Amino acid sequence: MSAIRLFFALWPSPPLAASLAERAQAARLHSGGRVMRTETLHLTLAFLGPVEAQVADALAAATPDRCVPPGELALDRYGVFKRQRILWAGPREAGPREAGLDEAEPHPPDPHQSKPHRPEPQNAPAALQAIHDGLWHWLAGYGLTAPPQPFRPHVTLLRNIERDDPPPPPPDPLIWRYDRLVLVASESQTGGSRYRIVAQSRPLSP
Repeated sequence: MSAIRLFFALWPSPPLAASLAERAQAARLHSGGRVMRTETLHLTLAFLGPVEAQVADALAAATPDRCVPPGELALDRYGVFKRQRILWAGPREAGPREAGLDEAEPHPPDPHQSKPHRPEPQNAPAALQAIHDGLWHWLAGYGLTAPPQPFRPHVTLLRNIERDDPPPPPPDPLIWRYDRLVLVASESQTGGSRYRIVAQSRPLSP
């Protein structure tokens, strides 16, 4: 059997997904581009890529016992991935960030200039970062390796945007209350991808 493209994610409740879809429609007036389908909105915790069927089956069987502490996440900013032409919604960084840094992708260093010290930006709230790190530590037991890029939690709202600046002003916070993660298969189809929830973790008992 061929490999299956998988990722772990937080999946929004229907009311939250509807609110995110409304934000996407409003942001499109500024940014242009294609609005993501409501049923595809999610926050990726770990993108695994193509996974052999045997490993995929093992992950699906083990996911229900991969409990996560319940928490809240405030989606209160827009950001842009310029190269991918994506507009996203996400939380403000938990740590310091120098004003004026590119919201999308870091510029390559200039070898002819000295590099000033800058604090490493914290791209995720601590609780969510801990879930991400613990998830990849667990996945290492299945022979899967975390990507080198820092974790930046976000929900893609628009693709193929026409502007590289986020819409002003910052959005009012949307509160995402989560208590589980989902394992999702990404299946190619005409016009894009279809996401199928393969398994989900059980909420922690009160």
